[in-house]
Amino acid sequence: MAESKKTSAPKAKTTASKETTVTVCCEDSSGDKAARAGGAGGGAVYGLGLIGAAVYYIQESTGFGEFLVACLKAIVWPAFVVYDLLQHMA
Repeated sequence: MAESKKTSAPKAKTTASKETTVTVCCEDSSGDKAARAGGAGGGAVYGLGLIGAAVYYIQESTGFGEFLVACLKAIVWPAFVVYDLLQHMA
């Protein structure tokens, strides 16, 4: 018969951690606390533009290589918009 040795894993030390409470609020210049809203509007516009640009560029692509380029163009579409706007202003 083979003897089996029982080995126990070392016990982890438990330490009590202090609970911290974080209160998030904003104060305007007058010292009044106010909640800020509407901070993610730019992300929504970029997301909708990304979807629209992807649909446009992917419809124009004919092969796999052009499909990859279309996906990259859809990601950086704001650069094309700014370039065209600056070109028309000059």
